[in-house]
Amino acid sequence: MATNKKINEPNGVYFITFTCAQWLPLFKITNAFSSVYKWFDVLNKEGHHIVGYVIMPNHIHILIAFSTSKKTINNIIGEGKRFLAYEIIRVLFLKNEHALLEKLSKEVRPSKKKINKKHQVFERSFDWKECYSIKFMKQKVNYIHLNPCKKGLAKLPEDYLHSSAKYYFTGVQGIYPVITYMELQDIDLTKPELK
Repeated sequence: MATNKKINEPNGVYFITFTCAQWLPLFKITNAFSSVYKWFDVLNKEGHHIVGYVIMPNHIHILIAFSTSKKTINNIIGEGKRFLAYEIIRVLFLKNEHALLEKLSKEVRPSKKKINKKHQVFERSFDWKECYSIKFMKQKVNYIHLNPCKKGLAKLPEDYLHSSAKYYFTGVQGIYPVITYMELQDIDLTKPELK
């Protein structure tokens, strides 16, 4: 996967992964799943489409169809990570998770400390892969949905709560509604589709 590289295209379907610092299970500890869904709402309102996702205890895999917008795809992901980081830190303070906050504080680079950054919640970069074909999208969606099973969090993909697998396997939307890669074929990503 490409890491720490700029996405030059203004639109397209991308398999995105970002990971909590030190692979800490911060999503689980802070129950930040609803915050991820709030970020998905923002993406949808900006005209982007969630095609598939899984929120694991310490990382996220998402297949997003980005429509053309004024922001770059890197900026959109950066804003999402920043929003989630603030939410996670807020909950860690509420839960008095001082040891975890200290770990995240030690992850901050000296240059970032100079500009008053206090915690590094996620790994600095995110991984991405552009999906050019239905076959590749299907492969990535299958990977996303099997992730909880491989990690022993569910026996069947559709049983894992924080995933789009339920819709793909049963036709019933899960916690967060998605569109399938097949439905995506009817959408022109070159035109902003603000909601």
